[in-house]
Amino acid sequence: MTFETLQALGTRIEDAFFIIGSCILLIEVAERLFKGRPKGRGLWEMAVSFSTQIPTLGFDVFIFSGAYVLYYIIAQGVVPWAIPVNGWTAALAIIVADFFYYWEHRTAHQIRLFWTQHAVHHSSRDYNIATALRFGPMEGVWSLIAHLPMVFLGFPPELIFFGILSVLAYQTWLHTQLIGRLGIVELIFNTPSHHRVHHGCDAKYLDKNYAGVLIIWDRIFGTFQVEEETPCYGLKREFNSQNPVRVWFSEVPGLWRDLRSTGSFKEGFMLLFRSPNWRPNKPRGQQIAAE
Repeated sequence: MTFETLQALGTRIEDAFFIIGSCILLIEVAERLFKGRPKGRGLWEMAVSFSTQIPTLGFDVFIFSGAYVLYYIIAQGVVPWAIPVNGWTAALAIIVADFFYYWEHRTAHQIRLFWTQHAVHHSSRDYNIATALRFGPMEGVWSLIAHLPMVFLGFPPELIFFGILSVLAYQTWLHTQLIGRLGIVELIFNTPSHHRVHHGCDAKYLDKNYAGVLIIWDRIFGTFQVEEETPCYGLKREFNSQNPVRVWFSEVPGLWRDLRSTGSFKEGFMLLFRSPNWRPNKPRGQQIAAE
């Protein structure tokens, strides 16, 4: 398999999930228009989700270009071996990228600095296909750092990006309430039901189901939760803005206020790298899970 063939395969995977997602989106919009559901706010909420692509795509051009150069320099100058590019290693790249995505995603919920970006994805009170495109402007930075170990395992940069983009493309169809439980498929793969749990702000659903493609990572590492009651979507804190700019940077003002009022470098460091809900004046036993 050549790099050109790999790139073409990646494009086909993205196109396939784009078509699936587009079909689901059309059904969701039709529901709002023809079945008496609240229209204006819901459709605007979708538009706000799409709007997050404006800053995200702008930053991603530089982030991914820089990351490719970094990956290539390390692969050529530091790692003495290289995994060949073929059908088997392409499949392996997706599995390994999915494993690192699990930890990238889990960490983004547990470290406040990363949560300032990932919280954008969780900030909608609605749950639909448009939510799949709701990203923080700089979320790609942590993603590419989290997948850096793949370079040291010997994966060429092209295989790494193929794996990352395939995992992200797969998740498009997960963001819908139209698809119910999928039986035996849910034992291995992430599904809309599993991902609805992840977007719930109910206490039992917080910090669960971080998976990208394979739900087995959550089962192995103790973060799996089956969907029971219909989740309440959005952030645990009160946030229901439909102002695009406020959505893009929803967590940044709060972090900035806390950093300005901190009493020491140590507290500032802990504000950045501890739980999103950690505050210096809280006793240790009162810290709670990320939103």
